[in-house]
Amino acid sequence: MGRSGHACSVLGSLLLLLLLLPGPAAAQKGSAWKTLSGDAPAVIAKGGFSGLFPDSSDPAYLFAASNQDSAQWCDVRLTKDGVGICLPDIKMDNCTTIPDLFPKGKKTYRVNGVSMTGWFSVDYNSIDLTNVTLLRAILSRTNRFDGSFTLVQVEVALSQYKAPAWLNVQHDSFYSQFNLSMRSYILSMSKQYTVDYISSPEVSFLKSLVGRVGRKTKLVFRFLDEGLVEPSTNQTYGSMLKNLSSIKTFASGILVPKHYIWPVTADNYLQPSTSVVDDAHKAGLEIYAADFANDFALSYNYSYDPLAEYLRFIDNGAFCVDGLLTDFPITPLEAIGCFSNLNNTKADHGAPLVISHNGASGDYPDCTDLAYQKAVVDGADVIDCDVQVTKDGIPICMSSIDLMDVTTVASSQFASQAGVISDIKAVAGVYTFNLTWEDIANNLKPMISNPFGQISLSRNPRNRNAGKFMRLSDFLAFAKGEDLSGIMITVEHASFMAEKLGFGVVDAVIKAVDDSGYSKQTAKKVMIQSTNSSTLVKFKQLAKYNLVYKIDEVVKDAAPSSLADIKKFADAVSVSTKSVYPESSNFLINQTNPLVKSLQSAGLPVYVYLLRNEFFSQPYDFFSDAMSQINALVHKGGEGGGVDGLITDFPGTAHRYKLNSCRNMGDKTPYYMLPPQRGGLLGVIQDKAALPPAMAPEPVLTVSDVAEPPLPPVSNTTAPAPSHAAVDVSVSIPITVAVLVLCASLLI
Repeated sequence: MGRSGHACSVLGSLLLLLLLLPGPAAAQKGSAWKTLSGDAPAVIAKGGFSGLFPDSSDPAYLFAASNQDSAQWCDVRLTKDGVGICLPDIKMDNCTTIPDLFPKGKKTYRVNGVSMTGWFSVDYNSIDLTNVTLLRAILSRTNRFDGSFTLVQVEVALSQYKAPAWLNVQHDSFYSQFNLSMRSYILSMSKQYTVDYISSPEVSFLKSLVGRVGRKTKLVFRFLDEGLVEPSTNQTYGSMLKNLSSIKTFASGILVPKHYIWPVTADNYLQPSTSVVDDAHKAGLEIYAADFANDFALSYNYSYDPLAEYLRFIDNGAFCVDGLLTDFPITPLEAIGCFSNLNNTKADHGAPLVISHNGASGDYPDCTDLAYQKAVVDGADVIDCDVQVTKDGIPICMSSIDLMDVTTVASSQFASQAGVISDIKAVAGVYTFNLTWEDIANNLKPMISNPFGQISLSRNPRNRNAGKFMRLSDFLAFAKGEDLSGIMITVEHASFMAEKLGFGVVDAVIKAVDDSGYSKQTAKKVMIQSTNSSTLVKFKQLAKYNLVYKIDEVVKDAAPSSLADIKKFADAVSVSTKSVYPESSNFLINQTNPLVKSLQSAGLPVYVYLLRNEFFSQPYDFFSDAMSQINALVHKGGEGGGVDGLITDFPGTAHRYKLNSCRNMGDKTPYYMLPPQRGGLLGVIQDKAALPPAMAPEPVLTVSDVAEPPLPPVSNTTAPAPSHAAVDVSVSIPITVAVLVLCASLLI
């Protein structure tokens, strides 16, 4: 048992991963913290950096110990021979490989009055556990570090990980059944090593330590869920919360689940805060909040931004907890060091440019009035409209040409109009040009996008169908009156619209922009984005807009000839996040693509798409933290992406990044605000069989990728016709469309 044989190589990889540089953490400016002491809140790393590595593993502790301001949490368990080990669960089979080594070791014991069946540390001597390795305790996390690291003894955690130490004793009374004294063990450790905190949910255990540990060791009473019963007093934890003065007699602080402070409704929305923080401080108790993890289902109020949740507990203007217990210690460090006490109302339209993607589509249905209003309130510099056309020739803002993707058309009277148009997509759809504006506005409702709904990461369900659809003219009128640096209009399918629908979308957009008065002002930039170069060429011929070429494939660079070609029709380029940070199986690879620098050297600003807050959208190297990804993409020099703008479903998160107090600090930038080492996390994987497959090299963008034939002239066609041969026989086709198909076939 003890530290892994690979510890040295692991430490080396972790140091590279963190890019550790000498430099202090940034301090909060302005008034003192509203903690009991007035100092910044503590960050407690639960089992080390357990959001990334197996809880209580060597790399988890090493990674968290890199910042000595973070306390290291160890859940203390005792072996049969009285050796302390750090394990997150009393049932070893929930977090280790012990069933593989001792298949007949399953036992049933009563733990605090509850019958539990599994493998328990009290049945094994420490030598028996030498080859037992750790597994992730939460199955949604990566399994690539499973089985690589052996158990860590408490003495190792206290002596070798140079950080404040927090020992948690969860089941003291359980060990007494086996003639093991947790009290004696903890007292022994506190005499040999510095122990900064000792916590327990058992009153009798903490009382037995009073006066027997060092004066600098803080005793913390841990509250469990309100309905559970504390074993030594036979009171529920909920009832004990009403008598904090009694807890002050044996503890200096309390540790509570975060919902004690900010409760949530049954459907996961925040309720008003309780008075528990103020109550604790009035009783002279510090209060620590538990259960933080970036990859848990946060309240919808946080828009999947874990930084926003931490700030709610430390920078809400009313109170501040004294510490945060978390699986991802780097994010609360960001919150404390760089994002607290900011002027959130400050307008800043400088770089990086924050460009909405269908408005604030992470919070409201795409391209609705509510999505655009939220984007403006959240600080977007540019709001966007993806232009489609209706049957009666009205340009509208809609994120998909297929209404099935973004509206309730599937449950409407128009569902029977579904058909396949192979020029657009291979499956049946009801398209914007199948219905009039009145059909859409009066009969359909918007439908919020849920890119990760399959893993239960739904967006704002209370408002899944909220908001009103917007015509392009409505969008332009709204944006004109707001504090924005510009608008972005995205145009796709221009050739199809001209040839099949008889609709000139380029001319329609120019007319709408002119009619709205944008051509007579210079305050707001008009940007046109397209993946089709011929569309941008046509705009360049007819108007003076800022044209953005969207590269819709992952590329590592652009050939000089392609750069010269792009310069002929575009003023800026948008690229995918994977073109900036190549990845394989959700891990960054050790590769720096020259694409951004090549484009910028050619005088083309670079905007990156598509940023989302949901942790599932980010490589593990960004710690399930949208802010970490944004910081890396924007950071200039070194491992940074150096992009000029961010296209995002959550403009509020990107705007908050622009306000942080740690920008432009140079060599004094705290390490947690530096980009990750590319490929650094892969280097920590000890089992080579667990490495993700090597990624095929990305292509270089060439002239042939960029060049497109000119847009066709606008035809006299008045209605689109799905191809009869391409239509699924289970999908009915409107009679009018069928007649058009028949007539077309007779003319051939």
